[in-house]
Amino acid sequence: MKKLLLTFCAAAIVLSACEPKKPNVADNFQLPAVEDVAMYQVNPRVFAPQNSLRAVAARIDSIRELGVNVMWVMPIYPIGIEKGKNSPYCISDYTAVAPEFGTIDDFKYLAQVCHEHQMAIILDWVANHTAWDHPWVSEHPDWYTHDEETDTIIHPRPWDWLDVADLNYDNQDMRRAMTDAMKFWITEVGIDGFRCDVADGVPADFWHDAIDELRQAAQPRQIVMLAEGKNVDNFTVGGFDMNYGWDFKDSIVHVFRDGRPASDLISADSAEYAELPAGKVKMRFTTNHDHATEAAPVVEFISERGSMAAYVATIFLHGGALIYGSQEVGYPDPINFFHYVPVDWSANSPLYEEYEDLIELYNDHPALRKGELEAWPAQDVLVFQKSLGQERILVMVNVRNAEAEADVPATWQGLKVEDELTDRELTLSSTQALQPFEYLILSVEDQ
Repeated sequence: MKKLLLTFCAAAIVLSACEPKKPNVADNFQLPAVEDVAMYQVNPRVFAPQNSLRAVAARIDSIRELGVNVMWVMPIYPIGIEKGKNSPYCISDYTAVAPEFGTIDDFKYLAQVCHEHQMAIILDWVANHTAWDHPWVSEHPDWYTHDEETDTIIHPRPWDWLDVADLNYDNQDMRRAMTDAMKFWITEVGIDGFRCDVADGVPADFWHDAIDELRQAAQPRQIVMLAEGKNVDNFTVGGFDMNYGWDFKDSIVHVFRDGRPASDLISADSAEYAELPAGKVKMRFTTNHDHATEAAPVVEFISERGSMAAYVATIFLHGGALIYGSQEVGYPDPINFFHYVPVDWSANSPLYEEYEDLIELYNDHPALRKGELEAWPAQDVLVFQKSLGQERILVMVNVRNAEAEADVPATWQGLKVEDELTDRELTLSSTQALQPFEYLILSVEDQ
């Protein structure tokens, strides 16, 4: 009997050792609803030249205090060398971590501290292409797109991304391998979803099958999926929760820099949300890793004040909200994410605090994220109301680097209100003067 018991115990130990180790997810962590997402994008190459995942973890308090509840980490995988440009989007291994950034244990630690701080963590996923020295190129050349005349693997068209090889989604074996690699990070590491690069370049039916399988694998946890795309089939077919507000970003640049009327922002917002299924969200931003390679927000929107006015107009017309790591301290120069760029995180504490205040309002007032929108088109001042339940919030944003005057909606005239950010009390008349790039966020509760 004793021998039998020992044999049973030994077998149990062997079976236990064979089972994959489950990720360590804090018991009290809960993924935010998609309509409540406030996201922070981490480019590891602005945190440290080496072991940057640990450097990000060391700044977790500062990041969380901004009020964000989801951390998006750009690609951390080994980077291809053949034809390479040192781009993190040129991936040679989907289930490993590049030594430059640290180890997989360093990433697991980052995921752990995010969850302990009530933040979800999602990874950038590049399903459209791989590095030329990814093992798939030599082992499975049929997993790639070939030139019809030369029968050689090609780079993604029509782009000039010569450092990567285009994947062939007609191949079912490749689809299976891609999904399995994504599932690894969900089941073995414990991440909470993905931001999917060039999502519109990958067939929507692949996303549908992969996302469905990822959601099943994550149970009982939930995941959030963000598409770098703007096609409606990201939602109707693919199963994503969020995609990009590219068109809105273009419009806000034209309004602030080219003098287009403020009312264009209302039109752009309406156009993006008109075709969205219920419960889906556009990610809104004034910068990200792509745009930051060209100009920082404090330059693109003329000044620091212009950048903040643009941010208010961007995240309060509709959620969700994104902060690209570096914009909260007003980093003034372009950031080329192909190499390390040091950022002084103590450079501009007043600006950091302003972002913190804005995200706090975003979190504390559901009306600002998902309330009913009513707007009053104008040339120089964006004027709109968000209402939910008994709460009404009036937002006025001067989109010009000059004084401007706005007509106050009739239902707000004569009301004594408080500016949510400055605690300044105002009694609204028929018009309201605003200083260059000034904005007001005013609330009232209907009885």
